[in-house]
Amino acid sequence: MSTSAFLGRQPVLNRNQQLIGYELLFRRADDAASATPHAPLEADTQVLVNALNNMGTNWLIGNKLAFINVGEAMLTSDFLELLPPRRVVLDLAANIQPTNEVVSRVRYLRSLGFGIALDDFSFDAPSAALLELANYVKLDVQSQTQHQFQTQAARLRSYPVIRIGERIESYQHYHLCRDLGMDGYQGYYFARPETLSAKVIHPSFANTLKLLNLLRADAPVREIEAVLKTDVALSFKLLRYVNSAAAGLNTTISSFSHAVTVLGYQKLYRWLTLLLVTSNESNHLAPALQKTAVIRARLMEILAQETGFTSEHCDNAFIAGMFSLLDVIFDMPMPTILEHISLPAEIHQVLADQTGGLSLLFRLTMALEVGDPSLPNLAYQLSLSPDQLNQLHTSALAWVEELGL
Repeated sequence: MSTSAFLGRQPVLNRNQQLIGYELLFRRADDAASATPHAPLEADTQVLVNALNNMGTNWLIGNKLAFINVGEAMLTSDFLELLPPRRVVLDLAANIQPTNEVVSRVRYLRSLGFGIALDDFSFDAPSAALLELANYVKLDVQSQTQHQFQTQAARLRSYPVIRIGERIESYQHYHLCRDLGMDGYQGYYFARPETLSAKVIHPSFANTLKLLNLLRADAPVREIEAVLKTDVALSFKLLRYVNSAAAGLNTTISSFSHAVTVLGYQKLYRWLTLLLVTSNESNHLAPALQKTAVIRARLMEILAQETGFTSEHCDNAFIAGMFSLLDVIFDMPMPTILEHISLPAEIHQVLADQTGGLSLLFRLTMALEVGDPSLPNLAYQLSLSPDQLNQLHTSALAWVEELGL
């Protein structure tokens, strides 16, 4: 039996939709193909040891928490003591049996500093016997009726736990949890596009698209400067990015023409794509959604590098990942966005209908976000082992953390 595992991850957010950690989803390489999207992703000792050891020291990112699903065998193993306790939350399944041994072990792990989370919680589940030892309780918004969910959430108010709504996959799910005053959220909703109605393109968004089109067309610098002079906020943000990128040059870039000279059109184009996604002109936009877009961009880029794509294709992979959530970020359909921006054919294809030369990289990146059963097959098509893929994945996460988004 294989001891390799593919690593997925799902953001865990606080009530202000700020990222507090990731649930790490370990999908054993030899059983992923037959699993369903919501199959248990419990890590056993061999899989967890192998995956975490091969991922190196950066598998825990920045100051974020790692939520790890563990069963009784893993819970009682000696391996847990090797993990950094104040960075790890142990996710216990609802059906875990609260034997004396399990209760004693959970109490001991909590005393070491580990967080304890009760997953898919119900007061009728065996895990309810561990409620007094829990730091986090996760309520599945889809596994019970709205009335049951509201009742459980209200009853948990009398316990000193952080209540997290999980499997939030729609606007309705999110609003139910928000209205109940849940302390945190988890689910695909925060990284999954929804069907949107057409909207008027925001002026700053339109100017950014215009700049991207001018750069792609190798337009004269004076035409690019003319656009920036009409948008003070955009100019300021862009020059701040450029100066940050050129920090080692011992000079301050104070004009766009200077920025073009120092960075060149290609690097400037990439910074504009980053700016477009992180400008956060929509007040309702979850910070985790911006971060997801940037992680997609970096992961697609390094997947392209690792699998032998040319430099130009690697750049296109970065931009495709970055733009993959523009429909959500700017609340307009992707076809409308694509009508307003000139993009290389392979970027247009993958954003429009997930076809073309970048589609395999894109599908693999999406699969990694949710621990999808298609992971082994997609990785195989790119000749990537689970260990290689996990290293690249965590490298992308670390790179984005360093940006300080």
